[in-house]
Amino acid sequence: MARDILSPGLTHNSLTVDTTVIGNISASSDIRIDGILEGNLDCRGKVIIGEKGKVTGNINAVNAEIMGAVKGNIKVEEKLVLKSTSLLEGDIEVSTLAIEPKAQINGKCTMLQFSSEM
Repeated sequence: MARDILSPGLTHNSLTVDTTVIGNISASSDIRIDGILEGNLDCRGKVIIGEKGKVTGNINAVNAEIMGAVKGNIKVEEKLVLKSTSLLEGDIEVSTLAIEPKAQINGKCTMLQFSSEM
């Protein structure tokens, strides 16, 4: 299981290329995945899936930016960005969604309701 690294100047967790984790990850701060995660990811910050990153499992986060592959559902409280290199096979639940041209999505999207007076 990945753990937060408590080191001066380091504000996020990282799973590097050529690293595979089988199991769930819970992070209280930002996390970047450039390797492979086979399990669910729960993050109280921003999730970044790099171009070579692959996640097979569900992702829950405050914000997320996907450049790699995700096979699972994504729930983001604030903003989800799907970059042109992303491949998503799963459903999205989000408040704000930005999709670049050539991003691939196979699933449905539900926009979360938020309370604000118009």
